[in-house]
Amino acid sequence: MTQINQLELENLRHLIYSQETSEKKMDAYAQRATDPQIKQMFQQSAQDARNTRQQLISFLN
Repeated sequence: MTQINQLELENLRHLIYSQETSEKKMDAYAQRATDPQIKQMFQQSAQDARNTRQQLISFLN
C-alpha cells in the first residue's frame, strides 16, 4: 500500500471525526424518537456512520 501524505491524513482524520459525530447524533435522536419507523431510520443511519467510520479507520492500518 502506498503511503498517504500529510494533507490526506488530515482529511482522513476529519472524515473519521465527522462520521463519529454523525453516529453519536443519530444514536441520540434514535433514543428520543417515539415513532418506531423514525427510531429505526435513526438507528440505521447511526449504523451506517459506524460502518463508514470503521472503513475509514481501516485505511490507516
